[in-house]
Amino acid sequence: MYDLLGNLTIIEASSFVASPSAGLYCAQMGAEVIRVDQIGGGPDFRRGPVTAQHDSLYWENLNRAKKSVALDLGKPEGRELLQALVCATGQFITNFPAGGFLAHEALAQRRSDLVTVRVMGWADGSPALDYTINNAVGYPMLTGAGPDPVNHVLPAWDLLSGAYSAFALLAAIQRRSATGQGGEVRVPLSDVAIGTLANLGSVAEVLYAGACRPNLGNAVYGLFGRDFVTADGQRTMVVVVTPRQWSNLVAALGISDAVARIEAERGVSFAKDDGLRFTHRDALFPIFEAAIAARSHADLAAAFDAGGIVHSPYRTMLEAVRDPALVRDNPVFGHSSNPSGFDYPAAGAFATMPQQLRGAPRPAPYNGQHSEEVLAKQLGLSSGEIGRLIDAGVVGTATLT
Repeated sequence: MYDLLGNLTIIEASSFVASPSAGLYCAQMGAEVIRVDQIGGGPDFRRGPVTAQHDSLYWENLNRAKKSVALDLGKPEGRELLQALVCATGQFITNFPAGGFLAHEALAQRRSDLVTVRVMGWADGSPALDYTINNAVGYPMLTGAGPDPVNHVLPAWDLLSGAYSAFALLAAIQRRSATGQGGEVRVPLSDVAIGTLANLGSVAEVLYAGACRPNLGNAVYGLFGRDFVTADGQRTMVVVVTPRQWSNLVAALGISDAVARIEAERGVSFAKDDGLRFTHRDALFPIFEAAIAARSHADLAAAFDAGGIVHSPYRTMLEAVRDPALVRDNPVFGHSSNPSGFDYPAAGAFATMPQQLRGAPRPAPYNGQHSEEVLAKQLGLSSGEIGRLIDAGVVGTATLT
Protein backbone atom coordinates (compact mmCIF):
# COMPACT_ATOMS: atom_id res chain seq x y z
CA MET A 1 0.00 0.00 0.00
CA TYR A 2 1.16 3.52 -0.75
CA ASP A 3 0.02 6.88 0.60
CA LEU A 4 -0.23 8.78 -2.68
CA LEU A 5 -3.94 9.55 -2.21
CA GLY A 6 -3.94 9.96 1.55
CA ASN A 7 -5.97 13.19 1.44
CA LEU A 8 -8.80 11.71 -0.65
CA THR A 9 -12.03 10.19 0.69
CA ILE A 10 -14.29 8.30 -1.72
CA ILE A 11 -17.73 6.84 -1.21
CA GLU A 12 -18.30 3.59 -3.09
CA ALA A 13 -21.73 2.02 -3.57
CA SER A 14 -21.29 -0.95 -5.83
CA SER A 15 -21.18 -4.69 -6.31
CA PHE A 16 -19.47 -7.41 -8.34
CA VAL A 17 -16.15 -6.63 -10.11
CA ALA A 18 -15.77 -3.43 -12.13
CA SER A 19 -16.93 -0.78 -9.66
CA PRO A 20 -15.40 -2.41 -6.54
CA SER A 21 -12.06 -2.83 -8.33
CA ALA A 22 -12.02 0.92 -9.07
CA GLY A 23 -12.37 1.60 -5.36
CA LEU A 24 -9.79 -1.06 -4.55
CA TYR A 25 -7.14 0.52 -6.78
CA CYS A 26 -7.73 3.90 -5.14
CA ALA A 27 -7.51 2.33 -1.68
CA GLN A 28 -4.25 0.59 -2.59
CA MET A 29 -2.79 4.02 -3.34
CA GLY A 30 -3.87 5.39 0.02
CA ALA A 31 -7.35 6.83 -0.50
CA GLU A 32 -9.93 6.38 2.25
CA VAL A 33 -12.55 4.36 0.40
CA ILE A 34 -15.83 3.92 2.25
CA ARG A 35 -17.95 1.17 0.79
CA VAL A 36 -21.65 1.45 1.58
CA ASP A 37 -23.71 -1.74 1.47
CA GLN A 38 -27.08 -2.99 2.52
CA ILE A 39 -27.15 -4.26 6.11
CA GLY A 40 -26.15 -7.92 5.94
CA GLY A 41 -24.27 -7.44 2.67
CA GLY A 42 -25.06 -6.57 -0.92
CA PRO A 43 -25.72 -8.95 -3.83
CA ASP A 44 -22.05 -9.95 -4.10
CA PHE A 45 -21.40 -10.46 -0.38
CA ARG A 46 -21.53 -14.27 -0.63
CA ARG A 47 -20.25 -14.65 -4.17
CA GLY A 48 -17.89 -17.57 -4.79
CA PRO A 49 -15.27 -18.63 -4.15
CA VAL A 50 -16.37 -19.12 -0.56
CA THR A 51 -15.06 -20.94 2.51
CA ALA A 52 -16.83 -23.82 4.22
CA GLN A 53 -18.54 -21.19 6.39
CA HIS A 54 -19.73 -19.49 3.19
CA ASP A 55 -17.55 -16.41 3.65
CA SER A 56 -16.68 -14.94 0.26
CA LEU A 57 -12.98 -14.90 -0.57
CA TYR A 58 -13.93 -12.91 -3.65
CA TRP A 59 -15.57 -10.13 -1.61
CA GLU A 60 -12.81 -10.22 0.97
CA ASN A 61 -10.14 -9.45 -1.62
CA LEU A 62 -11.98 -6.94 -3.82
CA ASN A 63 -12.68 -4.85 -0.73
CA ARG A 64 -9.33 -4.84 1.02
CA ALA A 65 -8.25 -1.58 2.64
CA LYS A 66 -11.79 -0.17 2.48
CA LYS A 67 -14.07 0.91 5.28
CA SER A 68 -17.60 -0.45 5.48
CA VAL A 69 -20.84 1.32 6.29
CA ALA A 70 -24.03 -0.75 6.40
CA LEU A 71 -27.36 0.96 5.80
CA ASP A 72 -30.89 -0.21 5.12
CA LEU A 73 -31.23 1.27 1.65
CA GLY A 74 -34.82 0.09 1.49
CA LYS A 75 -35.71 2.83 3.99
CA PRO A 76 -35.82 6.55 3.14
CA GLU A 77 -33.54 7.28 6.11
CA GLY A 78 -30.90 4.86 4.81
CA ARG A 79 -31.00 6.35 1.33
CA GLU A 80 -30.75 9.84 2.78
CA LEU A 81 -27.66 8.87 4.78
CA LEU A 82 -25.95 7.52 1.66
CA GLN A 83 -26.79 10.70 -0.25
CA ALA A 84 -25.42 12.78 2.61
CA LEU A 85 -22.18 10.80 2.71
CA VAL A 86 -21.67 11.23 -1.04
CA CYS A 87 -22.19 14.97 -0.82
CA ALA A 88 -20.04 15.33 2.30
CA THR A 89 -17.02 13.75 0.67
CA GLY A 90 -17.53 14.94 -2.93
CA GLN A 91 -16.20 11.77 -4.64
CA PHE A 92 -18.43 8.88 -5.59
CA ILE A 93 -17.89 5.55 -7.40
CA THR A 94 -20.94 3.45 -8.16
CA ASN A 95 -22.59 1.01 -10.53
CA PHE A 96 -26.10 1.87 -9.34
CA PRO A 97 -28.47 2.90 -12.17
CA ALA A 98 -28.07 6.40 -13.59
CA GLY A 99 -31.56 7.33 -12.43
CA GLY A 100 -33.07 6.99 -8.98
CA PHE A 101 -31.90 8.30 -5.66
CA LEU A 102 -28.20 8.19 -6.66
CA ALA A 103 -28.63 10.10 -9.92
CA HIS A 104 -25.78 12.56 -10.31
CA GLU A 105 -28.11 15.43 -11.20
CA ALA A 106 -30.02 15.01 -7.96
CA LEU A 107 -26.87 14.75 -5.84
CA ALA A 108 -25.24 17.71 -7.60
CA GLN A 109 -28.11 19.94 -6.50
CA ARG A 110 -26.77 19.45 -3.00
CA ARG A 111 -23.09 19.68 -3.98
CA SER A 112 -22.33 21.25 -7.34
CA ASP A 113 -18.67 20.18 -7.47
CA LEU A 114 -19.46 16.50 -6.88
CA VAL A 115 -17.46 14.05 -9.01
CA THR A 116 -19.32 10.84 -9.81
CA VAL A 117 -17.90 7.89 -11.72
CA ARG A 118 -20.60 5.48 -12.78
CA VAL A 119 -19.81 2.04 -14.16
CA MET A 120 -22.52 0.83 -16.53
CA GLY A 121 -23.32 -2.15 -18.73
CA TRP A 122 -24.46 -0.55 -21.97
CA ALA A 123 -24.20 3.17 -22.63
CA ASP A 124 -28.00 3.50 -22.79
CA GLY A 125 -28.30 2.16 -19.26
CA SER A 126 -29.29 -1.38 -20.23
CA PRO A 127 -27.82 -4.05 -17.94
CA ALA A 128 -24.89 -6.17 -19.06
CA LEU A 129 -22.16 -8.33 -17.59
CA ASP A 130 -18.59 -8.86 -18.71
CA TYR A 131 -19.51 -12.23 -20.17
CA THR A 132 -22.34 -10.85 -22.31
CA ILE A 133 -20.32 -7.84 -23.45
CA ASN A 134 -17.48 -10.17 -24.46
CA ASN A 135 -19.92 -12.11 -26.62
CA ALA A 136 -21.30 -8.90 -28.10
CA VAL A 137 -17.91 -7.71 -29.37
CA GLY A 138 -16.96 -11.05 -30.91
CA TYR A 139 -14.01 -12.38 -28.94
CA PRO A 140 -15.47 -15.84 -28.17
CA MET A 141 -15.85 -16.42 -31.91
CA LEU A 142 -12.08 -15.97 -32.31
CA THR A 143 -11.07 -18.04 -29.30
CA GLY A 144 -10.20 -21.70 -29.66
CA ALA A 145 -10.01 -23.62 -32.92
CA GLY A 146 -13.63 -23.01 -34.00
CA PRO A 147 -16.33 -23.17 -35.14
CA ASP A 148 -18.05 -23.01 -31.73
CA PRO A 149 -17.45 -19.94 -29.55
CA VAL A 150 -15.22 -20.31 -26.48
CA ASN A 151 -15.94 -18.02 -23.53
CA HIS A 152 -12.98 -16.59 -21.65
CA VAL A 153 -13.00 -17.13 -17.87
CA LEU A 154 -11.17 -13.87 -17.09
CA PRO A 155 -13.60 -10.91 -16.64
CA ALA A 156 -11.35 -8.67 -18.72
CA TRP A 157 -13.87 -5.91 -19.42
CA ASP A 158 -14.80 -5.67 -15.73
CA LEU A 159 -11.15 -5.27 -14.78
CA LEU A 160 -10.36 -2.81 -17.56
CA SER A 161 -13.47 -0.81 -16.72
CA GLY A 162 -12.49 -0.73 -13.06
CA ALA A 163 -9.00 0.51 -13.83
CA TYR A 164 -10.35 3.06 -16.34
CA SER A 165 -12.89 4.24 -13.75
CA ALA A 166 -10.18 4.86 -11.16
CA PHE A 167 -8.23 6.82 -13.77
CA ALA A 168 -11.37 8.75 -14.79
CA LEU A 169 -12.09 9.66 -11.17
CA LEU A 170 -8.64 11.15 -10.68
CA ALA A 171 -8.86 12.96 -14.04
CA ALA A 172 -12.20 14.52 -13.06
CA ILE A 173 -10.80 15.53 -9.68
CA GLN A 174 -7.84 17.12 -11.44
CA ARG A 175 -10.21 19.15 -13.60
CA ARG A 176 -12.19 20.18 -10.54
CA SER A 177 -8.99 21.36 -8.85
CA ALA A 178 -8.28 23.57 -11.88
CA THR A 179 -11.78 24.83 -12.61
CA GLY A 180 -14.00 24.12 -9.62
CA GLN A 181 -16.31 22.06 -11.83
CA GLY A 182 -17.66 18.70 -10.81
CA GLY A 183 -19.40 16.27 -13.10
CA GLU A 184 -20.32 12.70 -13.84
CA VAL A 185 -18.14 10.29 -15.83
CA ARG A 186 -19.95 7.24 -17.16
CA VAL A 187 -17.88 4.17 -18.01
CA PRO A 188 -19.96 1.54 -19.84
CA LEU A 189 -18.41 -1.90 -20.21
CA SER A 190 -19.65 -1.91 -23.80
CA ASP A 191 -17.66 1.22 -24.66
CA VAL A 192 -14.55 -0.04 -22.88
CA ALA A 193 -14.79 -3.28 -24.87
CA ILE A 194 -15.46 -1.87 -28.33
CA GLY A 195 -13.03 1.00 -27.70
CA THR A 196 -10.33 -1.48 -26.79
CA LEU A 197 -10.97 -3.35 -30.02
CA ALA A 198 -10.49 -0.06 -31.85
CA ASN A 199 -7.28 0.73 -29.97
CA LEU A 200 -5.86 -2.66 -30.95
CA GLY A 201 -6.68 -2.09 -34.61
CA SER A 202 -9.38 -4.75 -34.71
CA VAL A 203 -12.21 -2.44 -35.78
CA ALA A 204 -10.11 -1.21 -38.69
CA GLU A 205 -8.93 -4.76 -39.45
CA VAL A 206 -12.36 -6.33 -39.94
CA LEU A 207 -13.70 -3.34 -41.89
CA TYR A 208 -10.65 -3.36 -44.14
CA ALA A 209 -10.81 -7.11 -44.74
CA GLY A 210 -14.58 -7.37 -44.76
CA ALA A 211 -14.19 -10.52 -42.65
CA CYS A 212 -12.94 -11.74 -39.31
CA ARG A 213 -9.55 -13.32 -38.80
CA PRO A 214 -9.55 -17.12 -38.60
CA ASN A 215 -9.52 -19.07 -35.35
CA LEU A 216 -5.91 -19.80 -34.45
CA GLY A 217 -6.14 -22.01 -31.39
CA ASN A 218 -3.10 -21.20 -29.26
CA ALA A 219 -1.17 -19.51 -32.05
CA VAL A 220 -0.51 -15.79 -31.62
CA TYR A 221 -1.96 -13.59 -34.34
CA GLY A 222 0.63 -11.72 -36.41
CA LEU A 223 3.68 -13.22 -34.68
CA PHE A 224 5.53 -16.49 -34.42
CA GLY A 225 4.07 -17.92 -31.25
CA ARG A 226 2.36 -21.13 -30.22
CA ASP A 227 2.29 -23.92 -27.68
CA PHE A 228 4.62 -26.86 -28.15
CA VAL A 229 5.15 -30.12 -26.22
CA THR A 230 8.61 -31.16 -25.02
CA ALA A 231 10.07 -34.66 -24.88
CA ASP A 232 9.02 -35.03 -21.24
CA GLY A 233 5.44 -33.99 -21.94
CA GLN A 234 5.62 -30.36 -20.77
CA ARG A 235 3.46 -28.02 -22.82
CA THR A 236 5.14 -24.65 -23.18
CA MET A 237 4.36 -21.40 -24.94
CA VAL A 238 7.04 -19.84 -27.13
CA VAL A 239 6.67 -16.34 -28.59
CA VAL A 240 9.15 -14.47 -30.78
CA VAL A 241 8.98 -10.71 -31.28
CA THR A 242 12.44 -9.37 -32.16
CA PRO A 243 14.91 -10.44 -34.87
CA ARG A 244 17.41 -11.36 -32.17
CA GLN A 245 14.91 -13.66 -30.46
CA TRP A 246 14.16 -15.33 -33.78
CA SER A 247 17.80 -15.97 -34.64
CA ASN A 248 18.53 -17.22 -31.12
CA LEU A 249 15.49 -19.53 -31.19
CA VAL A 250 16.50 -21.06 -34.52
CA ALA A 251 20.07 -21.51 -33.30
CA ALA A 252 19.02 -22.98 -29.94
CA LEU A 253 16.93 -25.62 -31.72
CA GLY A 254 19.59 -26.35 -34.35
CA ILE A 255 17.17 -25.89 -37.26
CA SER A 256 18.95 -23.18 -39.27
CA ASP A 257 19.24 -25.34 -42.39
CA ALA A 258 15.59 -26.38 -42.30
CA VAL A 259 14.42 -22.78 -41.93
CA ALA A 260 16.74 -21.68 -44.75
CA ARG A 261 15.19 -24.29 -47.06
CA ILE A 262 11.72 -22.89 -46.42
CA GLU A 263 12.96 -19.36 -47.10
CA ALA A 264 14.49 -20.51 -50.39
CA GLU A 265 11.41 -22.47 -51.45
CA ARG A 266 9.04 -19.59 -50.72
CA GLY A 267 11.30 -16.69 -51.66
CA VAL A 268 11.11 -14.99 -48.26
CA SER A 269 13.36 -14.06 -45.35
CA PHE A 270 12.17 -14.56 -41.78
CA ALA A 271 15.12 -12.75 -40.19
CA LYS A 272 13.40 -9.38 -39.62
CA ASP A 273 9.74 -9.81 -40.55
CA ASP A 274 7.49 -11.27 -37.85
CA GLY A 275 4.52 -11.02 -40.22
CA LEU A 276 6.16 -13.40 -42.65
CA ARG A 277 6.84 -15.86 -39.85
CA PHE A 278 3.13 -15.78 -39.06
CA THR A 279 2.05 -16.06 -42.68
CA HIS A 280 4.25 -19.11 -43.31
CA ARG A 281 3.51 -20.81 -39.99
CA ASP A 282 2.13 -23.83 -41.87
CA ALA A 283 5.66 -24.67 -42.98
CA LEU A 284 7.50 -23.48 -39.85
CA PHE A 285 5.42 -25.05 -37.10
CA PRO A 286 6.16 -28.72 -38.02
CA ILE A 287 9.91 -28.06 -37.92
CA PHE A 288 9.68 -26.44 -34.50
CA GLU A 289 7.32 -29.13 -33.21
CA ALA A 290 9.82 -31.85 -34.06
CA ALA A 291 12.83 -29.99 -32.63
CA ILE A 292 11.08 -29.14 -29.37
CA ALA A 293 9.59 -32.62 -29.01
CA ALA A 294 13.11 -34.08 -29.10
CA ARG A 295 14.35 -32.23 -25.99
CA SER A 296 13.38 -31.98 -22.35
CA HIS A 297 11.75 -28.87 -20.97
CA ALA A 298 14.62 -28.16 -18.57
CA ASP A 299 17.14 -28.35 -21.41
CA LEU A 300 15.08 -26.04 -23.63
CA ALA A 301 14.32 -23.59 -20.82
CA ALA A 302 18.02 -23.13 -20.15
CA ALA A 303 18.75 -22.57 -23.83
CA PHE A 304 15.82 -20.21 -24.27
CA ASP A 305 16.74 -18.18 -21.20
CA ALA A 306 20.31 -17.83 -22.44
CA GLY A 307 19.00 -16.51 -25.75
CA GLY A 308 16.47 -14.08 -24.30
CA ILE A 309 13.61 -16.06 -25.85
CA VAL A 310 10.17 -15.52 -24.34
CA HIS A 311 8.65 -18.78 -23.12
CA SER A 312 6.60 -20.18 -20.29
CA PRO A 313 5.32 -23.63 -19.38
CA TYR A 314 1.60 -24.15 -18.95
CA ARG A 315 0.65 -24.82 -15.36
CA THR A 316 -2.35 -24.83 -13.10
CA MET A 317 -3.36 -21.85 -11.01
CA LEU A 318 -2.43 -23.82 -7.88
CA GLU A 319 1.07 -24.36 -9.29
CA ALA A 320 1.35 -20.64 -10.04
CA VAL A 321 0.29 -19.68 -6.51
CA ARG A 322 2.96 -22.01 -5.14
CA ASP A 323 5.67 -20.31 -7.23
CA PRO A 324 7.85 -18.37 -4.74
CA ALA A 325 8.73 -15.71 -7.30
CA LEU A 326 5.09 -14.96 -8.02
CA VAL A 327 3.71 -15.06 -4.48
CA ARG A 328 5.88 -15.95 -1.47
CA ASP A 329 8.86 -13.73 -2.36
CA ASN A 330 6.85 -11.13 -4.25
CA PRO A 331 6.61 -7.82 -2.32
CA VAL A 332 3.15 -7.29 -3.79
CA PHE A 333 1.96 -9.88 -1.27
CA GLY A 334 1.74 -9.82 2.49
CA HIS A 335 -0.45 -11.12 5.30
CA SER A 336 -3.26 -9.44 7.16
CA SER A 337 -6.19 -10.46 9.28
CA ASN A 338 -9.17 -11.56 7.21
CA PRO A 339 -12.87 -11.55 8.10
CA SER A 340 -13.10 -15.14 6.85
CA GLY A 341 -10.46 -16.25 9.35
CA PHE A 342 -8.46 -17.96 6.61
CA ASP A 343 -4.79 -16.95 6.55
CA TYR A 344 -3.31 -16.62 3.06
CA PRO A 345 -1.12 -14.19 1.08
CA ALA A 346 -2.98 -10.99 0.27
CA ALA A 347 -2.22 -8.64 -2.61
CA GLY A 348 -1.47 -4.97 -2.15
CA ALA A 349 -0.64 -2.31 -4.72
CA PHE A 350 0.55 -3.80 -8.02
CA ALA A 351 2.82 -0.87 -8.82
CA THR A 352 6.23 -0.59 -7.21
CA MET A 353 7.85 2.65 -6.07
CA PRO A 354 11.52 1.90 -5.33
CA GLN A 355 11.90 5.22 -3.52
CA GLN A 356 9.01 4.55 -1.13
CA LEU A 357 8.39 1.69 1.28
CA ARG A 358 5.42 -0.42 0.31
CA GLY A 359 2.95 -0.82 3.15
CA ALA A 360 1.46 -4.20 3.99
CA PRO A 361 -1.91 -5.15 2.48
CA ARG A 362 -4.81 -4.10 4.66
CA PRO A 363 -7.71 -6.38 5.52
CA ALA A 364 -11.22 -6.19 4.17
CA PRO A 365 -13.81 -4.88 6.61
CA TYR A 366 -16.72 -6.64 8.23
CA ASN A 367 -20.08 -5.50 6.93
CA GLY A 368 -20.85 -2.30 8.83
CA GLN A 369 -17.55 -2.29 10.73
CA HIS A 370 -17.03 1.47 10.32
CA SER A 371 -20.62 2.69 10.30
CA GLU A 372 -20.42 4.59 13.57
CA GLU A 373 -16.96 6.04 12.87
CA VAL A 374 -17.86 7.26 9.38
CA LEU A 375 -21.23 8.74 10.29
CA ALA A 376 -19.65 10.65 13.14
CA LYS A 377 -16.68 11.90 11.12
CA GLN A 378 -18.34 12.65 7.78
CA LEU A 379 -21.81 13.77 8.90
CA GLY A 380 -21.08 14.98 12.42
CA LEU A 381 -23.72 12.75 13.98
CA SER A 382 -23.57 12.30 17.72
CA SER A 383 -23.35 8.92 19.38
CA GLY A 384 -26.94 9.33 20.50
CA GLU A 385 -28.15 10.04 16.97
CA ILE A 386 -26.21 7.08 15.62
CA GLY A 387 -27.56 4.87 18.39
CA ARG A 388 -31.14 5.78 17.48
CA LEU A 389 -30.46 4.94 13.81
CA ILE A 390 -29.01 1.58 14.85
CA ASP A 391 -32.02 0.85 17.06
CA ALA A 392 -34.34 1.76 14.18
CA GLY A 393 -32.57 -0.70 11.88
CA VAL A 394 -31.36 2.04 9.52
CA VAL A 395 -27.66 1.57 10.32
CA GLY A 396 -25.87 -1.74 10.76
CA THR A 397 -22.71 -2.35 12.77
CA ALA A 398 -19.81 -4.77 12.45
CA THR A 399 -20.93 -8.23 11.45
CA LEU A 400 -19.60 -10.80 9.05
CA THR A 401 -22.85 -12.75 8.76
